Amino acid sequence: MLSVLSLARKSAAVLVALFTSLALAACVPTPNLAGRSGPRVDTSQPVPVALLVPGGSGQASDELLARSLQNAARMAINDLGGVAIDLRVYNTAGQPGQAQAMALKAADEGAKIVLGPVFAQEANAVGVALAARGINVLSFSNNTDIAGGNVFVMGPTFQNTASRLATYAARQGKRRVMVVYDQNTAGQIGKAAIEQGVARAGGSVVAAQGYEFSQNGIVSAIPGIAATARASGADALFLTADSAGALPLVTQLLRDNQVNPETTKFIGLTRWDIPAATQSLPGVQGGWFALPDPALYQQYQSRYQAAYGEAPHPISGLAYDGIAAIGALLKQGKADALTGAALTQGAGFVGVGGIFRLRPDGTNERGLAVAEIRNNQVIVIDPAPRSFAGAGF
Repeated sequence: MLSVLSLARKSAAVLVALFTSLALAACVPTPNLAGRSGPRVDTSQPVPVALLVPGGSGQASDELLARSLQNAARMAINDLGGVAIDLRVYNTAGQPGQAQAMALKAADEGAKIVLGPVFAQEANAVGVALAARGINVLSFSNNTDIAGGNVFVMGPTFQNTASRLATYAARQGKRRVMVVYDQNTAGQIGKAAIEQGVARAGGSVVAAQGYEFSQNGIVSAIPGIAATARASGADALFLTADSAGALPLVTQLLRDNQVNPETTKFIGLTRWDIPAATQSLPGVQGGWFALPDPALYQQYQSRYQAAYGEAPHPISGLAYDGIAAIGALLKQGKADALTGAALTQGAGFVGVGGIFRLRPDGTNERGLAVAEIRNNQVIVIDPAPRSFAGAGF
């Protein structure tokens, strides 16, 4: 278990980079009339699109991600048919200063919209730099703190996942929810998202209890958490833990402390199918979590593997989605195709994992499936919607 928590610390470092609230008071992109502005485009000519990737940092993981994002974007361009996009790639090295400089260079060179960058601090810097020019930014971040004005976050958000799962749980009669969360930044953000999602679904949070993000902290806290779950009458425990962190230990100890998942359903805010070994953990059997449309995502993975001889990075699909959205708008042939108003069309778009749409506040909604871990396998128990009409969003 020590190795699990060693991985957890690495996972936590990544999560902090993605989810930590930024001190944005002096650097929030200027609101652009609720996201309605944007440069005019000539759809009869190739439209310049800037792709900001974390290449040049010297880190092998960043180079892999940069390559995968580029590949995914080019695959999406090839799939458009009849829409000409002039993709221009800029390396940010994962640094806000360089990201801002590259964004300004891209704007000077004619970019009409920016895809990326990956990290929240970078995306915020880019948004600030381009706000006065009216250029929208489709960031690969999932940190909603930076969303708004000309910055949209493409990554899956805790809010969207929590709402999907809470709505499904309420339909199954699981309305009395206890939140069990990591006492760190990501855990606190996840807790807030769960509370909001449960409230919107018509349920109630009957208790919330955290644990120190360490092996000793978890072992010490779980007996009290289990006692609270029983005393509160919770019929579901909504967990913020992820598979590389506290999830294996938390779920097993909850069972060991007489929390019965048959009556008190375990629900996960994070993906319980990554890595695949997670599906074999005894503690997650019978648990629910949300994921993109598995059939559609498998098609993307297979096509990417065939085209490039390697598996796609999990984040790479966001680059495909960005190009898919841009292409769908440009196909309409309108000069205002890349304004905020166009980007936030209610019908949304179709990407590698299903439907998604951008909201005027810079966040996003994605159509997710609900799955259950059953006999070490992922079983979809509520399919992802294929359109937003009547999908309960």
